[in-house]
Amino acid sequence: MEEILLEQPEQPINADKKKGGTASVGKIALRVFTYVILVLGAAILVFPYLWMLLTSFKDDYEAMSLTLVLFPTDVWHVENYKKIWTIVPLMRGVLNTLTVEVSVIVIGTFVSTLAAFSFAKLKLRAKTFWLLFLMSGMMVPYAALMMPQFRAFYALKMFDTLWPLILPGFFGNISMMFFLIQYMKGISNSFFEAAKLDGAGYMTMFLTIMFPMVKTAIAAQVIFWFIGIWNDYFAPAIYLKSDESMTLQPMMARINSNNSGGTNLPLIMAGAVLSSIPMMVIYITCQKFFIESLAISGVKG
Repeated sequence: MEEILLEQPEQPINADKKKGGTASVGKIALRVFTYVILVLGAAILVFPYLWMLLTSFKDDYEAMSLTLVLFPTDVWHVENYKKIWTIVPLMRGVLNTLTVEVSVIVIGTFVSTLAAFSFAKLKLRAKTFWLLFLMSGMMVPYAALMMPQFRAFYALKMFDTLWPLILPGFFGNISMMFFLIQYMKGISNSFFEAAKLDGAGYMTMFLTIMFPMVKTAIAAQVIFWFIGIWNDYFAPAIYLKSDESMTLQPMMARINSNNSGGTNLPLIMAGAVLSSIPMMVIYITCQKFFIESLAISGVKG
């Protein structure tokens, strides 16, 4: 019997391969385009800081020249950084700023976290009203409170001291409080019900259960608060006058006024670089807290 060989239908293998190859090429092109955009965006963001850093090593003529000169042409003027220490007491400004930072953040963070725990987990009478009342203070601009606060602290003989910068922080931070309330609401009440059955009080629940659970959220908010206090210029410029009590940012503004040679842009840029170093260190070492804070704010609620 003669075998009849049937012609097998052609499988669309080549077509699938072509489709797969086209899809992979499209993915690669999209990825390359994405990386190019990210690199360009990073370069645009980094360029101002790079320009500031390089300008701090130039002389006054190169820095003020209308021709764009990125790198110093002849000599790198390291003496700009040495000169700052003779114009303003820079270390004194750093110590004063750290004094405000530590006292405000330690006490203010504890108060904010405790208040957030009360609003999130305790049964309080009209707590929604009081929370909205506290948050309404965020809508009042600081310029409206500037003069009454100044007169109050002046009457208390606190002018030209660090107390006007420290005392308001002792009462907490409403932004941190609201953030932590939303985070704490996502934590199950079963932990606190079990602790209550064991005879634990509210403060024990807060210290042993809630506080360890919100460490990441607290760390993220503390970083933002630290940066805000470090970069604050407006309030210290109002209350502080002498170099002994001056914080870092208004002291940086005095570099130009205390310079007998007039405007010296490289000197100003050198001061800006020095004052930005702690912020750069915090950003590099605490990147995960920045990312987790964004993730928390987008998920919890």
